[in-house]
Amino acid sequence: MRISNIWHLGIKELRGLLRDTGMLVLMIYLFTVAIYTGTKAVPEVLNKATIGIVDEDRSALSHRITDAFFPPHFMPPEMITHQEMNARMDAGLDTFALNIPPYFQRDMLAGRRPSIQLNVDATRMSQAFTGAGYIQSIVDGEVREFARRYRANPEPPVDLALRARFNPTLNTSWFGAVVQVINNVTMLSIVLVGAALIRERERGTIEHLLVMPVTSFEIMTSKLWMMALLVLVACSFSLTFVVRGLLDIPIEGSMALFLVGTTLHLFATTSMGIFMGTVARSMPQFGLLLILVLLPMQMLSGGQTPRESMPALVQHVMMAAPTTHYVMLSQAILFRGAGLQAVWGNFIALLGIGGVLFAFSLARLRKSLSEMR
Repeated sequence: MRISNIWHLGIKELRGLLRDTGMLVLMIYLFTVAIYTGTKAVPEVLNKATIGIVDEDRSALSHRITDAFFPPHFMPPEMITHQEMNARMDAGLDTFALNIPPYFQRDMLAGRRPSIQLNVDATRMSQAFTGAGYIQSIVDGEVREFARRYRANPEPPVDLALRARFNPTLNTSWFGAVVQVINNVTMLSIVLVGAALIRERERGTIEHLLVMPVTSFEIMTSKLWMMALLVLVACSFSLTFVVRGLLDIPIEGSMALFLVGTTLHLFATTSMGIFMGTVARSMPQFGLLLILVLLPMQMLSGGQTPRESMPALVQHVMMAAPTTHYVMLSQAILFRGAGLQAVWGNFIALLGIGGVLFAFSLARLRKSLSEMR
């Protein structure tokens, strides 16, 4: 009877979710549009940055430097005068302004080490820092290549070749899409379970369950398995048709192994959602509580910034969070093609954390339901 009750209560949760248009729209949005826009809307790489060049040298070298800036990193350079430079940057027309001084080529060939002035609009933080490094690398490369034609510069005895593994084109959209999927799995699993519990309390249907021959364990388990299954299906769909299909991002490892890890993670996060649903008395309270819990988990789990750059105390504390182990195993499997021998420790940790959260949430739910009897 217990398995039958869990099954039928789970079907009831599915029917309730299908009647909730707002939650269905949120679920579809998070695993389709949000993944695509999160990858394409705000790229971290330099993209179509505007640049103005003040060429006071009018030499072969200055023309060579000017021709080195082209899409997609930069827009075609605007040739401006020294008087126009500050006005254009004040008006927001140029993110970068490069000033090549007079006699730059002559001084360079004479070994006098002339300097070039680069002005950067630092209000555009996403492109200013990255673009300054791009421009310095471009100018240095063009000057070195030009100098080899006029001076006998011996080749260095050691040639350093840079090769990037797992993401050879250094495309940040590969990283961003998978991280977006990971974050949405965590958020939606907590929201679905917590909202389902609060919705029953607000609509008065929880009293119907209290008079039925079902236990708190059956009520909680039915919500967990159905909501976790829906998130798991949505995650599989997103990785297959949005990440792999629409965005054309390769997945290195086993999808089946990743879904096993996702299932263990959902066991922990859905249990957390039950606990938060018993603490909050309304959906606005649940939303505020979700912000307090979800943001630190996502920001400190290693998905946004490397854990190694965080203080040691934060690293140790976050090992108790399920998101930390989920991010570690997801990046290992999807990015680096790791097998079970590399991630089994994270699997065990998620199982243990999920078990503790499940027991704690079940005790809280029993207490909450007993107060309503």
